[in-house]
Amino acid sequence: MRYYNIREIVESEYSVLEDFLYEAIFIPEGVEAPPREIIFKPELQVYIKNFGSQDSDYCLVAEIDNKIIGVVWVRIMNDYGHINNQTPSFAISVCKDFRNKGIGTALMKDMLALLKEQGYNQASLAVQKENYAVKMYKKVGFEIIGENDEEYIMICEL
Repeated sequence: MRYYNIREIVESEYSVLEDFLYEAIFIPEGVEAPPREIIFKPELQVYIKNFGSQDSDYCLVAEIDNKIIGVVWVRIMNDYGHINNQTPSFAISVCKDFRNKGIGTALMKDMLALLKEQGYNQASLAVQKENYAVKMYKKVGFEIIGENDEEYIMICEL
């Protein structure tokens, strides 16, 4: 039984996406974290700007005692993992203290089920090759379909 709850985000909580976007930035071992202001760069703002205004905007949160500890959200956007204009791209972040406890996997699975229910055929994401989350993405059904020097592009057929 889960000791946390997963539910859809409510509009009054959209502001947490800024915090979780920053937390979602993968920082390789030995590299200093960038300043928080980095989330205001246009290539990162595509993940959160005007969230909720597009039909493809979906977000689930994991919470314990009414505190959000993890978030997964998708939207069709021209981001690093963009495949086409029918494929939502994933973003996910779990608070450091709650990582490696299955919460991210549960969020991913629930979002994939929601997207399938909404009629989507696939979802995509981009992930740095060094990121430990690559293993989780493969476990929930994502496959590598492309790569560059730093990142994998992955899709999951729904």
